This record gives sequence, C-alpha cells and structure tokens, in this order.
Amino acid sequence: MDREPAKVYSSPIKLLAVLAVSIYVIEALIMVLLSYMPHEPEVIHIFLDSTLLILMLSPVLYFVIFRPLISHINERKKMEAELLKAQKLESLAILAGGIAHDYNNLLTGIMANISLAIQIENPESGAFREKPEGVLLESLLDAEKATLRAKDLTQQLITFSKGGAPVKKLVPDIGELLRESVEFALRGSNVNPEFHAPDDLSAVEVDPGQLNQVMQNLLINADQAMPAGGVVRVSAENLTLADGEVPPLKKGRYIKITVQDQGVGVPRENLPKLFDPYFTTKKTGSGLGLATVYSIVARHGGHIAVDSEVGVGTTFTIYLPASDKKVAKEEVRKEATFAEFMGGAGRVLVMDDEELVRNIASRILTQAGYEVKTAIDGFEAIEAYVQAREAGAPFDLVIMDLTIPGGLGGKETLAKLLEFDPDVRAVVSSGYSNDPIMDDFAKYGFKGVVVKPFSTVELARVAQEVVGKAEG
Repeated sequence: MDREPAKVYSSPIKLLAVLAVSIYVIEALIMVLLSYMPHEPEVIHIFLDSTLLILMLSPVLYFVIFRPLISHINERKKMEAELLKAQKLESLAILAGGIAHDYNNLLTGIMANISLAIQIENPESGAFREKPEGVLLESLLDAEKATLRAKDLTQQLITFSKGGAPVKKLVPDIGELLRESVEFALRGSNVNPEFHAPDDLSAVEVDPGQLNQVMQNLLINADQAMPAGGVVRVSAENLTLADGEVPPLKKGRYIKITVQDQGVGVPRENLPKLFDPYFTTKKTGSGLGLATVYSIVARHGGHIAVDSEVGVGTTFTIYLPASDKKVAKEEVRKEATFAEFMGGAGRVLVMDDEELVRNIASRILTQAGYEVKTAIDGFEAIEAYVQAREAGAPFDLVIMDLTIPGGLGGKETLAKLLEFDPDVRAVVSSGYSNDPIMDDFAKYGFKGVVVKPFSTVELARVAQEVVGKAEG
C-alpha cells in the first residue's frame, strides 16, 4: 500500500517559507530591542551571521530531522488507527456470533413448535390419527414465548444502537414493576431475592419494557456472579438531590433503585470500563448488557453508578427523575385478554409494505369486530381513504407503518391525509423504537402507537382506544 504524505508539512517549500518568515520576524524583534541598547557592532554582526547560518541550515534541518520525525508520527498514528479498527472488528465478530447463536435458538423454538402444530392440524400429513390432547396449545404457547424473547433481544439491540428512544408512559407504582422484574428474572434460580420499596414511591415516566430490560440485565449479572447461590437485594426509595450531589444530575426529586449482590465482585481497575461496549469480565459475555443498561438509563434522563469489591459483591445504583404528576395508584389488574377488546365496530385501513403483517393485522382486527381494508404504501392508502370518504363509507381508523422502503411512509402519508381530512384518526406502527415519532406520536398528529412485533391484545387494544367500543 502506498504511504500517504505527511499532511501537516506536505511541501518542503512551505516549511522553508514558514521557517524563513519566523526567522525574519525574530530578527526584526531583536533589532528593535538592540536599538534601545548601546550599539555594539560586534554583537549585531554575530547575531546577523547566526541568523543567516540558521536560514542556510533550514533545508538540512527539515530533511535530516523534521521530515523523518513527522513521517514517524504519521506512521504511528496510522498503525494505532489500524489496530483500533482491528479491535472493533474482532469485538463486532464476537457480538455478532453471540446474537446469531441466540437468534438460532429462538428460531428453533418458533419453527419446531409451529411445524409440530401444523402436523397436528393438517389431516393430509397423516402423522396423527388422533390429535394429542393439549400438545397443539402447548406448542403454540412455547412458540409465542420464543417470539417474545426474540422481541426483547431485538429491542435490546435497537436500544444499544444510536437510537432506542424510550416510549414513555406514566407509571404510578414503579415498586410493583420492579418487584415483577425481580421475580421473573430470578425464577428458578438458586439466588434468593430480597425486595424493599415504600408505599409512597413517586410516580415516574418511563418505558416499562426498557426499565424491565435494565432490571433483567442487572439481575442476570447478579445471578451469574453467584453460581453457588446467595442473596440479591433490590430496593427503591424517594430521593431529593442538591446540585452537584450526584454528578451529572441536576437538583430535584428522583427515584433511587439499588441492586446489590454477594458475588465475586469486579476489580477496581475494571470499574471505569464496565459500561463500555464490548467490555466483559465473563468468558462467554458479549459486553452488550451493561452498555445497554447505561444507554437506557441515560435516555430516561437518569444516571447509573457502580461500586464493587472483589470477594464481597457489586452494587448498582440507578437514579430516575420522579414525575410531578399526581396519579392515584390503580389496583393491580390481571393480564388483559383478547376477549376484552372484541366487539369493536368501524372501518379500519391497515397500511404496511409487508404482506405477512397486513394479513395478520387484518385477521386480528376482523376477529375483533372491525371491517378491514389493506394498502401497501402511502399512495395506495391515500387513494383508498379518499375513495371511501367520497363514497360515504369513511375509515374510522388508519394504522400506518412508519417506514416504507421506496414508498410513502406513515409520517408523510398522515400529513397528506390531514390536508384532506383534519379529523383523520391514525395510529403509527413500527419496529424502530428509536424514531422520535414513536416517542412523541401526538406531536405528529397520530392518536396512538403500536410497536412491532405486536400481539393480538396490543393491536386490538389500541384500535378500541382510538375508535371506541361498539354499543349494545
């Protein structure tokens, strides 16, 4: 590979010119100083001769000293840049390998379970003379679980990327949310959780899914740090901070969440690197978990700190801004079912470039009671919306995919529909949670949001919230 020339002193003539000008400037200054001193011809001549000698030696100084030195510095910088690139590629390869491994396991769970369900339901397969009792439902439930895990992994990757803006909502009882995260993460583990949170915890505005992801990562780390078992203590409390008390946080009200384990601990020298991408102290770790945790907390306007001692354990402390909104705590509701959102009425237009998404959205909404029509992109959706309105059978809801490659996406489509009908009711749908529209959909004219991949309940719920439930 040809070596690039030095960028700073790429021309010897330029260097000599700079040296010459510098020498003449210095000479002029000294001459001014000498003019205020008793005239000594010998001193003046010595100075002038020295200046001339330096000027004559300038080319020698450049080619013998400066040019090799500059070349060496540039070569060293290039070597450091190549080394850094190689390290990043190696880290990326490790990360990609871990992701591929996880996704292959999840796809196996999805594909195998669905394949078995098809064999059971398809009479032409001849595999089963009689349907095995309960196996079909069990297979579908396991496939759904694998899909939800794949969704969590995808969201983790999106969050770790440049985007990942949280889709926040007001959570009046963060203590209950944390308790559920602790119970889920440590289910079946030999680690014993201890949880404490007062009843008067302030409300917070957070993305529940992302906060759950933070707790999952911290608790899994704690579990892995205690292979022989132990206790992990999780607590939450209200806290008021003064300026500079916990840099870089401003003064104000916060929720302080602490996760403390009794594990092997982390050496002091590794603590500053613990949240760095790709850094891990585990043999099989990818270094993505804690980097994602840091990213999520920062995007919520909070801060996370860590303290650890080898052989004693590790403590993570999270600070999240408390909300000033006063909300009465709701009773814990059982998990919503699809039956709660059936009985809908109205016409729905679904716009998505993916046929699989259009088909399943249409099936779900039809079963929920709506009349559904689909469109591939914004142009088709606008045409369908205008025609329906002019025919006296307008759509009550439009569900739009945010991004349509090579076509008109949700944002642009809604802008045009609002010009035609200011009362249009639209819901934005996307798998890109990092897009600001997903975080602040109302600012762009949308009435709701549904994040891909969505469940039957999630899609039917947003339709009912926007359109309303049929009377009678």
